Amino acid sequence: MGELYEIKEQEERLILVGVETGPGDDTKDSLEELKELAATAGAATLEMVIQNRESVHPGTYIGKGKIDEVRELAESLGATGVVCDDELSPAQLKNLEDALKMKVMDRTMLILDIFAQHAVTKEGKIQVELAQLKYRSTRLIGMRNSLSRLGGGIGTRGPGEKKLEVDRRLIRDRISQLNRELAEVKQVRETTRELRNKNAIPVVAIVGYTNAGKSTLLNHLTGAGVLEEDKLFATLDPTTRNVVLPGGEQILLTDTVGFIRKLPHHLIDAFRSTLEEAKYADIILHVVDSSNPSAYKHMHVVYETLKSLGIKEKPIITLFNKQDLIISDNIIKDFKAERTLKISAKADMGLEELLNITEELLRERKVLIEKVFSYQDAGKIQMIRKYGQLLCEDYREDGIYIKAYVPKEVHGKLMI
Repeated sequence: MGELYEIKEQEERLILVGVETGPGDDTKDSLEELKELAATAGAATLEMVIQNRESVHPGTYIGKGKIDEVRELAESLGATGVVCDDELSPAQLKNLEDALKMKVMDRTMLILDIFAQHAVTKEGKIQVELAQLKYRSTRLIGMRNSLSRLGGGIGTRGPGEKKLEVDRRLIRDRISQLNRELAEVKQVRETTRELRNKNAIPVVAIVGYTNAGKSTLLNHLTGAGVLEEDKLFATLDPTTRNVVLPGGEQILLTDTVGFIRKLPHHLIDAFRSTLEEAKYADIILHVVDSSNPSAYKHMHVVYETLKSLGIKEKPIITLFNKQDLIISDNIIKDFKAERTLKISAKADMGLEELLNITEELLRERKVLIEKVFSYQDAGKIQMIRKYGQLLCEDYREDGIYIKAYVPKEVHGKLMI
């Protein structure tokens, strides 16, 4: 039998390490974000260290001199671990731990740990555990030393990690089982999507960098009651709610997991079915924290992630959120979006205009009908109210005159 790990919760005291390979690198910003990730995971950052190199050291991530500096710093500050700002190879993880004589983690492990804490639904827990196991399966030797040394903390939490036997065969079996369970969940999700398409209910997906205000927007538009915190990845599991537009049309508003720079490929693979909610949406709401100095970089990350998921040629409304936090009038643009709008979801600023813009874009995808329906076909008018936008309704002797915008799918049914 392999050794078992008992989890002992303790506050991690971390030193963050990054490598800057050129003037175009944003290593300092990336480390600041890593500090936020550490805080979200429940850890304190003691110091941030950046090494300037032509490239990342293939064996130890940072060079020997910097390793000595980090080790001395860790001893003097009483650090419990080191977190590197990039994903480490198994060799880098083991070599760095041997050199530092302490627990070493990377950005991916930190993000996976946060996801493990925040997954609530069955699907979310399966996705997180799958991503964790795929990541850990190639790093068992290094992690065995690390976890047995400190007995828990970041990198040890998550579904299935209470007493996980570190054995490659068992992990492969578990991954196979989780893939089967995820396939079943994905089938349910696809069936739900097909039903939405059949019913012609428009779907609007909310995307954005983590902590841009997606959950706040969903709550203020729908009263969904989703957790709102000023933390990265405060919410993880997607939520879908009904919204009634000003013209009376119903839409489904669904959020997605927040994007982040260097989003681990393990997570993109595991959460693909969730992220693809945006792929099947009629409109995408791109929420941007316009008060963040890195807003343009965050927008770039979002568009690159959408591109990697094969999401293109979708009408996008970019929402420059958190206007209540901006003192001076800032000029911020997004030339890739169909429409842009300055809002504050928290202060309910611009939300009415957002619904009007959404209605306008959806109308462009619809057919205008003018028809007199017999009183025997009055049930079809209810279909128009639900799926379309009713402009005029006049009760006459020969029937009910209707002027409305309806989805192409519904138009065919109304003409029968």
